[in-house]
Amino acid sequence: MALHERAGLPALPEDLINVPRLMASYYLNEPDVEKYPEQRVAFGTSGHRGSALNTTFNESHVLAITQAICEYRIEQHYEGPVYLGFDTHALSEAAFASVIEVLVANEIQVVVQAGLGYTPTPVISNLIIEHNKDHPAFLADGIIITPSHNPPQDGGIKYNPPHGGPADSKVTKWIEDRANQLLIEDLADVKLFPYSQAWNTGYVKEQDFIADYVSGLERVIDFAAIRKAGIKIGVDPLGGSGIHYWPEIKAQYGIDLNLVNEIVDPTFSFMSLDKDGKIRMDCSSEKAMASLIGLKDQFEISVANDPDYDRHGIVTKTHGLMNPNHYLSVCIDYLSKHRPEWDANLKIGKTLVSTSMIDRVAKANGKDVVEVPVGFKWFVEGLSNHQLMFGGEESAGASFLTRYGDVWSTDKDGIILALLAVEITAVTGLNPSEYYDKLVEDHGKPFYKRIDAPASPEQKSVLSSLSPTDITSNMLAGEEIVSILTQAPGNDAPIGGLKVVTQNGWFAARPSGTENIYKIYMESFIGESHLAKIEKEAQQIVALAFNSKGL
Repeated sequence: MALHERAGLPALPEDLINVPRLMASYYLNEPDVEKYPEQRVAFGTSGHRGSALNTTFNESHVLAITQAICEYRIEQHYEGPVYLGFDTHALSEAAFASVIEVLVANEIQVVVQAGLGYTPTPVISNLIIEHNKDHPAFLADGIIITPSHNPPQDGGIKYNPPHGGPADSKVTKWIEDRANQLLIEDLADVKLFPYSQAWNTGYVKEQDFIADYVSGLERVIDFAAIRKAGIKIGVDPLGGSGIHYWPEIKAQYGIDLNLVNEIVDPTFSFMSLDKDGKIRMDCSSEKAMASLIGLKDQFEISVANDPDYDRHGIVTKTHGLMNPNHYLSVCIDYLSKHRPEWDANLKIGKTLVSTSMIDRVAKANGKDVVEVPVGFKWFVEGLSNHQLMFGGEESAGASFLTRYGDVWSTDKDGIILALLAVEITAVTGLNPSEYYDKLVEDHGKPFYKRIDAPASPEQKSVLSSLSPTDITSNMLAGEEIVSILTQAPGNDAPIGGLKVVTQNGWFAARPSGTENIYKIYMESFIGESHLAKIEKEAQQIVALAFNSKGL
């Protein structure tokens, strides 16, 4: 994709959404899921997302999804409360009201942040876990209203079961199918109670989520080390749901934390344009993060999060914005060496498309790696059962155990990953970028890239269902192929694509769920010319697989 001519520049008035029109569309546009399949409820890796403007995220969608969740809870005998949170996207507060109307009508206790405050995704996960520790027969779950880092016109809703993490595909398929049936039946079975009266029913409880979460952070992060080192921290909340958490963290733990932007604006007018010229609150994008990167010399560490705070962006004075793969490697090495109370047998969770630097770091620390398909849901069981010390995705999402080896969050937690960057700097005297440079000295320098290649719907279907025997090549970029994977080695789950590995390189190919393309991830520990060969031959290998199927 070509870089937009204004990528990295401040948004202009013409880039901003029309909020009144968007909100009117939420209530006025009615999906016709039989005539227009693209208007159906469709759960991806992080719930259902869409925009009211194109009738893919409207009141009807939210009502149907929530009713489906209520019916799923009844089937599963979940009798505890639903923890409900929402972020700062324009559609989120309206969707929040819609969810409450359905939950109350179904006589379900719902717990929300006091004063209609915003709530990050990891906070909901932590609340669910803490509640269910004390009430195993009265299980709670959660709903988070957010489209994550998506543009301002988008909305989203996701469901977290009693384990606290993202629902797996079996659960989301159940909810998706029931919600679409409700839409087809014109919401006839959806129960509704007027929002204006719901607060007086006793089914809505307000709670200080901020105090609960912030007070628990000392179990995860070494704040004493941060205070002692006097690290000066810059924080850009990116106008997201954690905006009111940072001042409490500063006050409670006495650290030198400075908010560089305190604006909450549903148009996100303060953002720099992403690489495609759109406003997107992606804290792992150098273009979207241009404003904070420009302030890097004022702080030893600067951090940011996306609107629902499940992702992290780390900016260092010496190197600027860190590559997410690099930071995951640093976290794993540091945590392996600086959590003495952890069980030595704890493992590390990584996705198939994350850097192999993680494998080298893990091996050096005597740790096993559990390699799983893309999606944080694959780490939930391992974190819950204290088998994984850390689970991370290449897209800047991760979580890890408390300092005492207890589960903290089974969803991605951008807050603790941001604070860990400060702890690393305080304890080691190296910022995470400098720490990564040391890892490169010890383990070699990886070259990583992701590209998109065209693919027809038929080719995408073939790619998602390949077997290793469909690949006839035995060499990749001058090296012998040592493994061909269509199932993840960590849990034997289908990866929905292909990964080919050599001693010093690999590529993975996965079809896009929304576009007629497939994504190719690749890495070389030899050099850029070797990476270029992997890129070329990866497409040739995939093309041969297509040809063998008559495509």
